[in-house]
Amino acid sequence: MATGGDDKGWTFDAFDPGTLQLAGQKELRNYHSFLEEYSQQLKGIEQALDVTLGDAWDFTLDPIALQSAHYEHATLLELVRTDHKILNKVVTVFAALCIEIDEHKHKASTKYFLPLLLYGEGGNPNGMLQEGEAQLMMGRILNLLQDLSLFVNRITELVKATLQQLASLYSTEGTLRVINAHGIHLQTVFEHIGTALGILITLDHIFKNAFTFREHWNQYKRIITSIKGAPSDYGVDEGKLRPFEKLLQNLEGKLMEGRIFWGCVTQIFDTREVNISQNQVLSEEFTTNLRAFSQHLESRIGETNEMGHRQQLLGMCGLLVLHYQLYNAPDRKLAKQVWDIHKKIPAVHVIGNVIWFHTDFLLEFLPYMGKLVDPKQKNLVQTNREQFLVDCSQSMARRSQQFYLQVSSWMIRMESEVSVKGQKSSIKADINNRAFVFIQGMLLAYCMSNLVRTLLSLHSFLGRPMAKSAMLAVCRIIELLKSVQYTFHRQAMSMVDYVALVVNHYELTLLYYLEATSRQIQDSQQKGYSERSLDMLAAVTLMKTVLNGPGTRERRLVARLAYHFTMPRQGKEEDKIPGLMRKLDAVCELRARVQEVCDCRFLYWHKEVLVPLYFTHIYAHPTDAHRLHYMFAALRDCVPALKWCRHQESPDTLLGMFEEEVERYMKESILSPLCHAIEEDLRLSSHLHLQLDDRNPFKVGLRDLKHFIEVKPIRFFDRSIDIKAHVTHYLDTTFYNLTTVSLHDWKTYGDMRNLAEQKYGLVMLEPHLPSATLEQGLDVLEIMRNIHVFVARYCYNLNNQIFVERMSNNKHLNTINIRHIANSIRTHGTGIMNTTVNFTYQFLRKKFFIFSQFMYDEYIKARLLKEVRYYKETKFALDQRYPVERAERFNKVIRKLGSTPEGVSYLDQFRILITQIGNAMGYIRMIRSGGLHCCSNGIRFVPDLQDIVSFEDLVTEGGLQNETVEAARIFDAVIGNLAKNFAEGTEYFKLLVDVFAPVFRNPKNRHLQNFYMIVPPLTMNYVEYMMNAKDKMNKKNKQGAAFTDDGFSIGVAYILKLVDQYHAFDSLHWFDSVWRKYNEEMKTVHRSSERGRGDEKLQQTIHLSLRRVESYMREFELLDYSLSSARIFFRADLTAAEESENKGEEPAEGGGAEGAPTEAQTSEGTAGPPPPPVGGDSGGPPPPP
Repeated sequence: MATGGDDKGWTFDAFDPGTLQLAGQKELRNYHSFLEEYSQQLKGIEQALDVTLGDAWDFTLDPIALQSAHYEHATLLELVRTDHKILNKVVTVFAALCIEIDEHKHKASTKYFLPLLLYGEGGNPNGMLQEGEAQLMMGRILNLLQDLSLFVNRITELVKATLQQLASLYSTEGTLRVINAHGIHLQTVFEHIGTALGILITLDHIFKNAFTFREHWNQYKRIITSIKGAPSDYGVDEGKLRPFEKLLQNLEGKLMEGRIFWGCVTQIFDTREVNISQNQVLSEEFTTNLRAFSQHLESRIGETNEMGHRQQLLGMCGLLVLHYQLYNAPDRKLAKQVWDIHKKIPAVHVIGNVIWFHTDFLLEFLPYMGKLVDPKQKNLVQTNREQFLVDCSQSMARRSQQFYLQVSSWMIRMESEVSVKGQKSSIKADINNRAFVFIQGMLLAYCMSNLVRTLLSLHSFLGRPMAKSAMLAVCRIIELLKSVQYTFHRQAMSMVDYVALVVNHYELTLLYYLEATSRQIQDSQQKGYSERSLDMLAAVTLMKTVLNGPGTRERRLVARLAYHFTMPRQGKEEDKIPGLMRKLDAVCELRARVQEVCDCRFLYWHKEVLVPLYFTHIYAHPTDAHRLHYMFAALRDCVPALKWCRHQESPDTLLGMFEEEVERYMKESILSPLCHAIEEDLRLSSHLHLQLDDRNPFKVGLRDLKHFIEVKPIRFFDRSIDIKAHVTHYLDTTFYNLTTVSLHDWKTYGDMRNLAEQKYGLVMLEPHLPSATLEQGLDVLEIMRNIHVFVARYCYNLNNQIFVERMSNNKHLNTINIRHIANSIRTHGTGIMNTTVNFTYQFLRKKFFIFSQFMYDEYIKARLLKEVRYYKETKFALDQRYPVERAERFNKVIRKLGSTPEGVSYLDQFRILITQIGNAMGYIRMIRSGGLHCCSNGIRFVPDLQDIVSFEDLVTEGGLQNETVEAARIFDAVIGNLAKNFAEGTEYFKLLVDVFAPVFRNPKNRHLQNFYMIVPPLTMNYVEYMMNAKDKMNKKNKQGAAFTDDGFSIGVAYILKLVDQYHAFDSLHWFDSVWRKYNEEMKTVHRSSERGRGDEKLQQTIHLSLRRVESYMREFELLDYSLSSARIFFRADLTAAEESENKGEEPAEGGGAEGAPTEAQTSEGTAGPPPPPVGGDSGGPPPPP
């Protein structure tokens, strides 16, 4: 530690700016990585916990749901209790009639309308039914028609009963007068009469458009007529047949002639007690309520605050016809007002594919309308319909965008207002604000629903084609409808409290206004209460009683009826009561109305046009893939409707056909193209190294198909459509099937599988193909059985330990490397290695027999002796370097002896023989390397090779069964064998040297001792061969082309070792002589180049000469390296005497192949050379085989 005052030496050097910048960049990178990781964690938490706006689900699958609808358990007699008994009776009667009409309306829309609309659906795709199928379908629905006939009778009776009650109320006769009804306008009752008439009008329209139904009905009647001719043949009782035929006639006359409504309005309403047609007070009241009803509809239809008023237009027109039939008093002004509504809406969508035109209805049932409306106005109606379609086609895209902005804004406000607790300073303002949001969402849904239903139905009715953009806009609006519905559903738990608060707020406000009305009535009657005042006070009291409770349907109906008896005055504050009551109805029926207006069951009749186009559009725009949930939610709305099918044996038949049709559209438009596109993208991405088409996204476009993969499973019927699972299954199946066909492509499909996971997040199954590795190439057994073919057809590369096929009829060459051999050994077991060496030994014996024949030839032997004698005599003069010229002359002399038709000389064939011997030795080397590779793969699971645990001892100590002990012993033997083979291996080269060396060095085979002198000519021959082979690599005809053939080097090194002539060959200093010769040639070429600088042709010749010399030098250099490497395998540093001395043995003087493998002990005796050929030295060497 430094002490003292001088500490200047301890100050740190300042960092340079570059170092500070690098440190800052590293910290920024670390911070960036932290933020990315943290954002991913937050995203995962959000996906796991948050309820996003993009999700859609099936309401029927909710495990638990909160039903907030109010149901009245008290009877009407219990609700309507005042001191005014007559008022009680009047309100109770009208309330009961209105409630029954409402119940019949719900019953008609489900039980009767839907089965009739669905009749004929679900037949054969070609539209042709099997014989008798039409009659069966009609027979199944006949029971429904009987119920419908009774239903129509009841509706007709309800209309008559309601009118009779009204006639009694508005009677001028004292005996019938029950209460002073002057100034009392029961508009609610007249609206319900219109509702009943609207049901009948709808039934007429359904039967009018049921062409298939009428056709099948006629066929059914014909078969009944046939049965009537011979009932015994069909096993039918003739007594029952006549009543049945009469029943069919009654059903046809009542239901199928389109006169259901007409029969109701033309029935006899007058009785002896009540005369309706002569009641002028009722006529005037009828007209007053019709006008008020018309004004109310005209002010709401086509406006932004419209709800279900279009359906009420049917009742309005029905009431108009009923009034005319009762009193024959045409109200032309009112009829003209109703007629002019066509300027706002061209038609009314009723249900399913039924569209109703009120103008046609008025012309049909009001005789004076033909005179009231001139032909020009009639033509204007048709023109308005056509113009409506044109305007919608042009503006539909813009309107859908406007709806999108409005719905998005409403959804945001809905989320913020409902999800967050109120922060308003005033509770009243907070409640009113939430009520406004609820009603605004419902009004938006009504506006979108009316537009879509009218447009689709009108296009279908008029048969006009719809523009593609308009159809896509319609689909977008349907999605918005479902988003509104799901927003209400998602906030249902939070809305329950607020809806209750809003209802209480509206009821309290109504009670406040009613209290003010009560005081006003009391103040106006200071001298005594009149009969009218008592009626009004009783009505107010009744309203306060029913409103002081839950907002059930019955209570609200009684309140509306009682309100009519209060005789509200114009310009008073009490006039706010009707508006408040309408808001109360809207809030109390919020859930039911939203479900009704967002119900997209009408899509079933337009699915053939909309659904395929929509799916095609979604596939073309992957960023909109999340919208599929909403369209499938709209299609799911068809399911409850289809369950009302009655003409099929079971509704499941029609449901199954609908499911198959939608799935077919989905598969054809999205799933199949998506699977093929992803497969194509994976293929192109995995083959980017090839010359592919231009994939520049700025030129050919880019679609991110990952959006489809990220779509959550879509619920449809009782199953889920999982796009990700479907694509994964398709790719798994495709890759598996294609891999089984082309096993060599397994790696490519593996890369594509990994790319699919990285790029699309598809976790695919591992096919485990091929079951055995494909890197095995030629099997070891195949090579072993045909080793003579193998060494002739393959070239060996010493450095890479690889065999390359010389030539092939295919466009590729087969190769064999260590992995192939290791895989074969793993397949067949390590025992194949020794067998392979034995086969190689047999092959080498045959080749050495030919080798001995060539060396024993008198001409070759004499030539070699001459070269040996020459070198011994002149080696000091030659600086102990064997001249290159002598080797070239040897080559030329041998070539003069003759050649094969292919131009192969005897020396070429001798070189090929040595090369094949070297290839066999290279194969033995590869066998040993492959064995070590295989052992290393197996032994890598052993923790410590130095301390291998004995499982047999452990099992014995554990006292386990004998079978387990035996298994442990075998396991220990396997582990020990692996460890031994891995640690030591087998020196196959040494084995093969020891087998043949005694024979080659035997004095009887003295003619082999001159082999070292033929090596220089052989190297010259080999270099020329390699030069020609490499030149052919760049030529079109590649026959004979090669880039490596190191089998020659190993063969030469092996034979030199066998004849113990390494030192003899080294004494030639052959490669030194080659370097000196070519260096001199290089100098000569350079001198010639300097002398002929001005001669261009001479320079070209010199350049070619220079390249030739460099090529020869390079080839000799490679041969020198290869030969030096090969000599290492055979311990070239020791002579035979030194090796024997190391072993402590005497040098072998002869003998056989005592060290050979078992298969080497053959009956042929030793591997020595054969006797000299017949004819002595008179002939040339024997031709190679």
